[in-house]
Order: sequence, then C-alpha cells, then structure tokens
Amino acid sequence: MDNLLAAVDLGSNSFRLSIGRVVQEAGVSQIYQVDRLKETVRLAAGLDASLVLADEAIVRATEVLRLFGDRLRDFRPDRVRAVATNTFRVARNADQLLARCEAALGFPIEVVAGHEEARLIYAGVAHCLPSSTAQRLIVDIGGGSTELIIGKGYRPLQVASLHMGCVSFSQRFFPDGQITSASMQQADLAARREIETITRRYKKVGWAEAFGSSGTAKALYAILTESGLSSQGITLKGMEALKAKLIRSGKVIASEHPGIKLERADVLPGGLVIMAAIFSELKIESMRTGDGALRVGVLYDLLGREDEHDTRQETVDQFMRRYHVDQNQAERVRDAALALFEQCRPAEVDHELVLALKWAASLHEIGLSIAHNGYARHTAYVLENAEMPGFSNDDQELLAQLAFAHHGKLSRLPGKPKNDVKWRAILCLRLAALLFRRRQSMARLPLSLAVKNSQISVSMPNGWRRTNPLLEYALEAEASEWRKAGFSFEILERQA
Repeated sequence: MDNLLAAVDLGSNSFRLSIGRVVQEAGVSQIYQVDRLKETVRLAAGLDASLVLADEAIVRATEVLRLFGDRLRDFRPDRVRAVATNTFRVARNADQLLARCEAALGFPIEVVAGHEEARLIYAGVAHCLPSSTAQRLIVDIGGGSTELIIGKGYRPLQVASLHMGCVSFSQRFFPDGQITSASMQQADLAARREIETITRRYKKVGWAEAFGSSGTAKALYAILTESGLSSQGITLKGMEALKAKLIRSGKVIASEHPGIKLERADVLPGGLVIMAAIFSELKIESMRTGDGALRVGVLYDLLGREDEHDTRQETVDQFMRRYHVDQNQAERVRDAALALFEQCRPAEVDHELVLALKWAASLHEIGLSIAHNGYARHTAYVLENAEMPGFSNDDQELLAQLAFAHHGKLSRLPGKPKNDVKWRAILCLRLAALLFRRRQSMARLPLSLAVKNSQISVSMPNGWRRTNPLLEYALEAEASEWRKAGFSFEILERQA
C-alpha cells in the first residue's frame, strides 16, 4: 500500500476516485493508474434558486462516498487527498454538506477555489499529454464551473474559473430537456458574457494547440466525429450543426447521436453551448481531448508533497518576495515558533497544522507592505483572499487565522475549546514574535514551554527577567491576555 496514492474528485456532475501506483523511472516518480471509480451524482442539480442544496442531493453524494470510503479503507490518511469544487463553493449549506460527506468518505475533504481547481486540472492533463514545448489551452467544462488554462510544459501561465457549467446551464436554459432556438440564443449570450472577462488576456498570451479535458469535451468529440459532423475533432462548424439538429429535435435523443452515453444526454445542451461560445470568443479552430484532469492533478500534487516539491512552499516563497518580507526576521520567528510547538504539541498532531504554523510564521508580516497600522489584519486579508497555488480554501483560512492572531488582543479571535491544539500553535507564534521583537538573533531560546489543557507554563533562566526588562514587560502582558481568555499562565524561573 505504501506505493499507492488516491485522489477523490467531488465534482458538480460526477464524483471520481483514482488510485495510482508510484513508480521510479530513471530517478523520476511516475504515477500509473491501477483503479478508478466514477459515479454520476448531479450535485449541482440539487441547488435551488437560493443556492441551498437539497437533502436528496446530499444523500446521493454520501451514498457514493460510502462506496469510495470502503475502497479506501486500508489507505493511510496521508496517502489520500479529496477535493471538492464548485457546488461546495457556492452552496449556502456547504458546512452541512461537507460534514456529511467527510463522515461518509472517512477522510478530510478540501474545498478548492476556482483558480486552484484550474491549476490542478492543468497539472493532470499536462502529465497525460505527450511532452511539448508549445503553449497549450486546456478547457474543462464541469457541472457548475468551467476552467480555462494556458500553460507550457507543466507550468500554468493563465488560469481562470468561470461561473458556468453543463449542469447549471442545462437546468437554467433547457429545463425538462426542452431545446428551442430562443433558449439556445439566451444560453449563448450568457456564456459569452462570462468568457468576455478573459478573452483579451487569453488571446494576448496565445496558444498553439487546444485540448478539452472534461466529460463534455469527450462527448462532443465522440458525437461530432462518429456522426460525420467533423473530421477534425471538435470544431465550431460541427457544434453549430449539432445545435441545429438539437433544435429540430427539440431535445436530446441519445439514439440519434452515436458516441453519447445516456447519462450525459441531459447535460449535453448546456455543455455544447458553453463550448461553442468558448470557440467563438477565443477563435479556436479545433480541439482534441486530453485525459487526466483534476483527479490526476491531485495525485501528482500529492506526490509532490511527498517528494518535497510542495507547491505550497513555492507559493509561500513567492509571497515572501512579492511582499518584501524581512527574510531573516521571518526565519527567526518561524524557527522559534516550531521549536516551542515541539515542546508543547500533543503526541499525535496533524502534520498539516505544523506546516500551517511554519508558513504563517513565514508570512505573518506581509501586511507591513500595505500599512503598519493594523498590519496583522492586512496580512490575514491577503492570506484568506489571494490566489495561493496549492492551498485549499480551508488551508488559507487557517493561515489567515494564525497570522492574524500572532499579536494583539486574544478577544478578537473566535472562541475555541481550550484544549484545541490550534490554540497551542497560536501561543507558540505569539511567543516567537514577542521574543524577536528587537529583530536580532539569539544563540538559544531563553524560554521553555509546557501546556496541559488550559494550563500554560513558561520558564526561563534565573535572572533573565532582570536583564531583559522590555521582554519581561511584554511577557507579563501576554500572560494577562491568556488569563483573560480563561487560561492559567505562570511564568517561572529555573537554574541556568
């Protein structure tokens, strides 16, 4: 099992599970798929006009995830990554949906932002296409969103996630499967309005070849080529002919379209009109299909974390440069926070929290590039709202919480149980920032830390307080903050 990785893709139309075997070839890690499952869930179809997801849709989701969880029963948590996309992003009852889905699957689920979904899609497709130096456009039409990425090699150059998908558009413009010329025109205009937001910059960057990575793209390719509507893969001329045929029929009759799967028929109109609008706006001549997409991208991203090529670390390094972080100070605070956390962490602690503490310490001063006054608030805003490749929404929220909490009043923070290990991470980051307020290195940390439930104990060498009055004052103020929050906080001296 140690050479197997698993990715779960919770899309708005389908849920997919991919299991890959990691093989070393000439010193390079490759992933070969050994098993995969796919179930059509139509999660986006359960959203009402107020974006509340119906319980029936949640039940469909949990039933599928129980099956996936059974297949993953023998996997360690660090060998599995589950990501959720657009419906989890937009549903007003997403918290309930997420909790029930995690319970059914038996593993944590990350809700990824649209730009992160696009990055992972590109990574998956790029690893499944022949090597090329040409720039490529990847189009992935999902159930609730559409991702468009321009990249070269394994590196994305432009990423975009648009609020339109085959399920949402089919429901909105073709209710009950009825297709008319007017509904096609309305859907086309709506799709073009979305695409117009990226047209100029995408044309400016350019691409040499285009690939479709979604079920919609594969269905269109099969229908157009097998019915003789196109001899060059997916083309605008072929799609316009298919549109006309659907309007004449008034609905999708699966038997009239060779290559289409019955489960895809209901959402074909929405996917078709989106793809045709993309072709029209971006002036795409033809498109082939590519395998991989999100689930394979997740597998390679998970592999990268194991091989110490973590995209998240690259993002943190980039942010430190972009926001002109004092590298030496960031390293001092980071190393001290991690050393203190090592002293007080529980025996079993999620390694992701350790990484979050490390990265929050590295980035806790980025808000200074905006303004000194309230810089912790500026830092938190950037970390929660910026595009951060590799990080899920929950990852960014945790980074923002830790960085915001590194100084100031604890009463500003949302309440957590006093035995919550996140409080320990906050404590360690605050003490580290306090110790290095002078922005000077120390030969060794003067503090030792012990935490048991809500009891905090800090000890230092005998006489240290007398020779460091400013730090003593700051430490007493820190102790007062924790006592106000309901903790006990004692400061002890020990023999040096």
